Amino acid sequence: MSTRRTFLKQGGLLAGASLLPMHHIMAEVMGIEAGEMKPLRRNVGIYMERGGTIGWMIDKEGVIVIDTQFPDQAKNLIGKIKEKTDRQVDLLINTHHHGDHSGGNIAFKGFVKQIVAHTNSKFHQERVAKERGTLEKNLLPDTTYDTNWSKKIGGETVSLHYFGAGHTSGDTLIHLENANVVHMGDLMFNHRMPNIDAVAGASIKNWIKLLKQARRTFDKDTLYIFGHAGQGFEVTGSAADLKEMEIYLKKLLKYVKKEQKKGTSLEQLKEKTELIPKAEDWQGGRFKNVNLQVAWDELKQA
Repeated sequence: MSTRRTFLKQGGLLAGASLLPMHHIMAEVMGIEAGEMKPLRRNVGIYMERGGTIGWMIDKEGVIVIDTQFPDQAKNLIGKIKEKTDRQVDLLINTHHHGDHSGGNIAFKGFVKQIVAHTNSKFHQERVAKERGTLEKNLLPDTTYDTNWSKKIGGETVSLHYFGAGHTSGDTLIHLENANVVHMGDLMFNHRMPNIDAVAGASIKNWIKLLKQARRTFDKDTLYIFGHAGQGFEVTGSAADLKEMEIYLKKLLKYVKKEQKKGTSLEQLKEKTELIPKAEDWQGGRFKNVNLQVAWDELKQA
């Protein structure tokens, strides 16, 4: 069953939401205290504070971390890891290059044995850092892959999959096989308008295909971790949630194509559109114009 919207009483959490930082609001809405290492399955869990959802695996023989948010948050996470184990991190994986997922890498310097990401992800991370003059503040992956990559860490086997461009051109799906947990990174925005990074090679059309491929690759018992979620929605879910994201992207393309045929200009479209018709529960105005712009450009180039 698809992840349902959490019921929120007007006199409860959201009534006082303006008094709390947004990452604390979102964590509490989803039943997770900000800064809490929440277990999911078989030594695998999530950590939320500020930025994309972090995944982790800790057992007696190995430690895996997936994404790092920002430096301060990464330092907090390291403190939590040290409370659980005397081990260093054996493997750090970046789902993609964006700063809210890889900006905290630098905090792991000297505390991690190996960092891996897709080849395109490392390229974009280095490119953006050079453009901003912040290369020295980044810790880049020392290992890259192109299609598939796998390694045994402690009692877990972690497999990395690349299904082509989606949110960027370098998004990795990470399967913790024994726990049967897949971290989707920003390939999953659960009922929240996604960031679609065209500069970094995003593709809405292939994003739709890769979500379908993910549903076919992993089984019905797979638990998915999402990079982000809309207010009242969870950062974990099932294949049904991937299907809903796929439907949203299809509706986005269908709506923009219809408006193009009507002669609507891009600026008119941005002005009149608040939510995507028949996908009104996909909130998040911050990326509304990005969604419309990228869909417009993809359809024009087709």
